[in-house]
Amino acid sequence: MRKRSVTLKGHRTSIALEDEFWAALNDMAATDKRSLASLISDIDRRRLKQSPPPGLASALRVFVLKRARDARPRSQIIE
Repeated sequence: MRKRSVTLKGHRTSIALEDEFWAALNDMAATDKRSLASLISDIDRRRLKQSPPPGLASALRVFVLKRARDARPRSQIIE
């Protein structure tokens, strides 16, 4: 588990995630040609629209999972 600090809406916050999730988020940000902070900020905005909003670390993990699932070819999905 690695803790990182990010600034969201002008406030510093710490997020603890496993190294694999940090690596996936970094790869996704690079693929999208944007900063990691920008990607996390967008995920944070979306999570705050949910009722009740999930924790930020949980929202980041779910984002990574959904994006990874969406990227898989249909033939690799086990139903």
